[in-house]
Amino acid sequence: MYQKFEDRQKSPTKRFLLVLGIVMFSLYFVLGVMIIFWPNFPLMQGVEMVWKIAFGVLLIVYSFFRFIRLIKQG
Repeated sequence: MYQKFEDRQKSPTKRFLLVLGIVMFSLYFVLGVMIIFWPNFPLMQGVEMVWKIAFGVLLIVYSFFRFIRLIKQG
C-alpha cells in the first residue's frame, strides 16, 4: 500500500549530478595524490615539499567532504 521513494528510479538530472559528483571527487582525490607523490609536479615547480604535502592533503580531505555530501544528498 505504501511505496517508499527509495524504490523509484532517479531522474536524468539527478543521475547526471551524481555522476558529475563522483567524477569531481575522483579528480580532487587523484590530483591530491599526484601532488604529494610526484616530485616534479609541473604546476608546483619551486615549491617546498612541506607545502606540496599540505596542499595535497587539503585536496584529499576536500574530496572526502564532497563525497560525504554527495552520499547524504543521494
